[in-house]
Amino acid sequence: MTTNLLSCFKAYDIRGEIGVNIDQDIAYRIGRAVAQHFKAKRVVVGFDARETSPDFAGAVARGVCEAGGDVLSLGLCGTEEMYWAVTEFEACAGIEVTASHNPINYNGMKIVKSGSRPLDDVADFQLIRKIASEQSWSDVGSRGEIRDISRDAREKFVGRVLEFVDVGQLKPLRIVINSGNGAAGPTFDAIADRLTHLGAPLEFIRVHHDPDATFPNGIPNPLLPENHAATGDVVRLHYADFGVAFDGDFDRCFFFDDEGKFVPGEYVVGLLAAMFLKKEPGAKIVHDPRVIWNTIDIVGSLGGQPVQSKTGHAFIKQAMRNERAIYGGEMSAHHYFRDFAYCDSGMIPWVLIAELISSSDKTLSEWVTDRFEKFPSSGEINFTVPDADMAIARVLDCYKADATVDAMDGVSLSFKDWRFNLRKSNTEPLVRLNVESRGGADVIKSRVTKISSMLNHE
Repeated sequence: MTTNLLSCFKAYDIRGEIGVNIDQDIAYRIGRAVAQHFKAKRVVVGFDARETSPDFAGAVARGVCEAGGDVLSLGLCGTEEMYWAVTEFEACAGIEVTASHNPINYNGMKIVKSGSRPLDDVADFQLIRKIASEQSWSDVGSRGEIRDISRDAREKFVGRVLEFVDVGQLKPLRIVINSGNGAAGPTFDAIADRLTHLGAPLEFIRVHHDPDATFPNGIPNPLLPENHAATGDVVRLHYADFGVAFDGDFDRCFFFDDEGKFVPGEYVVGLLAAMFLKKEPGAKIVHDPRVIWNTIDIVGSLGGQPVQSKTGHAFIKQAMRNERAIYGGEMSAHHYFRDFAYCDSGMIPWVLIAELISSSDKTLSEWVTDRFEKFPSSGEINFTVPDADMAIARVLDCYKADATVDAMDGVSLSFKDWRFNLRKSNTEPLVRLNVESRGGADVIKSRVTKISSMLNHE
């Protein structure tokens, strides 16, 4: 039988345009294929705040049940709540219906297997794709059932998040929380309520807090510069200690310091790495290859062991498991924790930053300003090019003779005082550039200008 493979299967996750390459029928097929592939007895299913997500999750649940598995239903939740429920309730797999920060007419799924482990691309992901595409269903003895575990699962999730922080050390802080009208609001409220019950003297200013499928304030993607003011301005207005903004399924969180300035993700990685190394000296810290010098400097100075991994959650998680790393971070604001089933969380980082500020006499801006100055970086810059390979080759021809070359992920070229990484997008005709230096923001500007001219050369 020859069947066109479903095109909504991307690199490790599922994303599609609603009514074009993803719909309720496809959601059903994927749910059934996941349960069949893993011979699953229990599958956790949750969904984000998009309009189609509840119906898609219902279709996924029907597919799981018709493959003979029981569904542990979380309802509206974040991806990390699904991750933790898979471990907490010893499920065989977990599926979160979400398109994160994609346009409003998209939806998708994030899937893990037992132990909240990422799917192997060949042994799991592509086989699930094949089963769902061909609808080659196995006979099952009996239909599974759906069980609502949403209240119990959230309570256990909140408890796990707060195990990362000494609540008794928290001091009076004012924190801006921007949920972007995504899924974060109710889960954040559950954490805030528990903190209040435990006596934590924190004040929260909530922005765009309630889930709203119409996304009246735009798709929640705090990484975009045009979205920074929605959080930063509120920090300044209320003289807050820091601000936090979540993406749609809140597995990423973005920070704004006490001056309302956006804190790039690579500097947050350094802060969190330092916190974990003080708790567990000599531990291993995993980082992605795009911007690395600040992290390596901090980890090395504290006696830790930096471990570089290819970019992407599946690679970071596997590297952490292989190395038994306590923490891993990407500049894209994904933060991974050994004691959270090696998964990424957007809720754990902000409670850690609250603890960091509470336990010192420094503001968040004071924590990061010297790092900005010591290791300035450009941030990720995207270039639309007709031929990505040719554009990258032009840059390499210019620089590679005098550089140390690392081809782990795209290509990184390192010199004495500066470094850059170039990567192709997996899905678009884009080249992504990151430049960093050992002091001297002017170096960054000049290097970006020169490399940009070569990438844009027709």
